[in-house]
Amino acid sequence: MEVLYPRCAGLDVHKDLVVACARIARGREVRRELAEFGTTSRELLRLVEWLAARKVTHVAMESTGVYWKPVWHLLEGHFQLILGNSKQMRHVPGRKSDQVDASWIADLLAHGLVKPSFVPPPAIQELRDLTRTRKQLIRERARHVQRVQKTLDAVNVKISSVLTDIMGVSGRRILAAILEGEENPQRLAALAHPSVKTPREKIAEALSGRITQHHRFMLGLHLRQIDALDEEVRGLEARIERLLEPFRPLVENLCTMPGVKKDAAAAILAEIGTDMSVFPNDDHLVSWSGISPGLNESAGKKKGSRTKRQRWLKATMTQCAWAATHKRDSFLSARYYRIRSRRGKTKAVLAVANSMLRAIYHMIEQGVSFHDLGPDYFDRQYKERNAHRLLRRLESLGYQVELRTAA
Repeated sequence: MEVLYPRCAGLDVHKDLVVACARIARGREVRRELAEFGTTSRELLRLVEWLAARKVTHVAMESTGVYWKPVWHLLEGHFQLILGNSKQMRHVPGRKSDQVDASWIADLLAHGLVKPSFVPPPAIQELRDLTRTRKQLIRERARHVQRVQKTLDAVNVKISSVLTDIMGVSGRRILAAILEGEENPQRLAALAHPSVKTPREKIAEALSGRITQHHRFMLGLHLRQIDALDEEVRGLEARIERLLEPFRPLVENLCTMPGVKKDAAAAILAEIGTDMSVFPNDDHLVSWSGISPGLNESAGKKKGSRTKRQRWLKATMTQCAWAATHKRDSFLSARYYRIRSRRGKTKAVLAVANSMLRAIYHMIEQGVSFHDLGPDYFDRQYKERNAHRLLRRLESLGYQVELRTAA
């Protein structure tokens, strides 16, 4: 097998240890040197000197948790770095040690068998940290809201049965009064906002419960956590807004797509970046995102396959796709209903997310806004097929129809 990089190295990175294997090829002779380093900054600088002394040009490592990041940042600029997916770089079963792993990574790199993972530039990495943290805080807030609901249910206060959002204006007024010791259902119901359509008598009936000091303490605890999380999310959003300033035209273009708002646009840019050249085409991006189904074929038969797990971008695109299906008279909505009738809701919304991400790829690549193909796109594309399908349906009902082109 052809050697692409005669002087390369493989790194097996752990929390407190980095095992390096330098692979130096001279003709058919291959020499390997192994060394171990710590993960402190001084030790990593010693690793840089060790690799430079052996005139290494390319370095590969596995994407193990977050441990690869400090190693990557210190080696960046000194060598050509390649981050490989640990699932795709597994050693042949049998021998297993850190030294063997580092040597195996070096061998794969030397022959060009390490498929590089996408590592965004520093500005996008910072944006990604912020958007992911924002999503985690929002999830944590939702958990505390559920705990508030659980505490209210325990004392038979059915506030969620009469109010759409217990954290809304009316809900917070009522909860604040409960914390202050108010127990009269009529006075609590009178705190509801005038826009609430539920009759006050029904609200008062739902608020007739037995609230103790213990439950007030638990409610106050969770409400303080919710308020603190809201404050942190506002701080994150302000910082995200500042980091998005250089990418403002891209964000505005993405927001022209149905289902995509500013927060979703920021999350999408944080995950895929602004340089689409790292993905050869939109097929690679969709596959990388986990939205495209896998291929499972054997003996000429295609078997069912699942989409791969992807924690961040896939979830964001699925949420955007659900929102896009609610816009009537649009291509994305027509695509959803066309597939739902045959494959069900889940596969239909994934197909919409697939189409949206493909469009986003070209929107970022070309710097253009979204162009809706229209709700009648499929009718125009498959006009003759639809006509014959309807003709067969009429014939099955006992009618004889002759097709003529309208003037």
